[in-house]
Amino acid sequence: MTSPTRSARPENVTSAERGGHATEYDLPGLPKYALLPGDPGRVSLMASQWEKESVQEYTLRRGYRGAIGEYQGARISAFSTGIGGPSAEAVVTKLAGAGVDTMIRVGTTGTIQEHIQVGDLIINDACVRMDGTSNLYVRPEFPAVASFEVTSALVEAAEALGVRYHVGTGYTAGSFYTGQFRPTLGGYRPARLDGDFEDMRQAGVTNFEMEGATIFTLSRLFGLRAGMCAAVVAHRILGEWDTEATGEANACLVAAEAVRLLTSWDKARQKAGRRYFSPGALAAADGDAR
Repeated sequence: MTSPTRSARPENVTSAERGGHATEYDLPGLPKYALLPGDPGRVSLMASQWEKESVQEYTLRRGYRGAIGEYQGARISAFSTGIGGPSAEAVVTKLAGAGVDTMIRVGTTGTIQEHIQVGDLIINDACVRMDGTSNLYVRPEFPAVASFEVTSALVEAAEALGVRYHVGTGYTAGSFYTGQFRPTLGGYRPARLDGDFEDMRQAGVTNFEMEGATIFTLSRLFGLRAGMCAAVVAHRILGEWDTEATGEANACLVAAEAVRLLTSWDKARQKAGRRYFSPGALAAADGDAR
């Protein structure tokens, strides 16, 4: 009799570990930390901020890009996810199968809060799940939340680098146009979007983007850590755009610095014999060193 908690898989269905092109991400020296930009071109920008002699870039299937290297002594990688939940789902699953356990989405975003400026960074610690992918994994009440360790590392990195940032809840859309409350071809825009947009703004949602909820939800289901920082390139209230593109480079650098911190914190946590990181883990590791 089949267990009620685990149904037998039909013979013609392949598991995620063996399916598709999962093995192409099992690259030599793959670190357990990965940055996840949507844009494949951003991989090279990230790699340019690392130690040049350490960098190896890869061209992967379906237009994806990857890179492995070191940032200030910490092993680091970056892999593009493309646009939206289904594309991010494929990359997260493959990287998890290859042994990556910490992922940081590094993207661009549009803000809907007046106090946030174009060029600022937004560190999302949770996302509204309108991505159209995570709902196929778990019921809608399940939260899309970031790892507190990764979020803390991103905050500490932004502080150390002097980058202006905000922490808050993002909105992950499954559409570039109407899903983000924009009119589409011919000016079509459902009337209900005006009310929905204002509801999200009054609820304190900081920004719109397209991958965060998928990455957060899958990472939590897979037992991994995930976080997110995004550069504000559009202000949806004030109608402003980031013409300097400095925010994108800042987001990449903050994410790399967060990996350096997490690498150090993970070592301290392990030395202290703790499962999770806290400031006390640093103190305990410090005490042992003396």
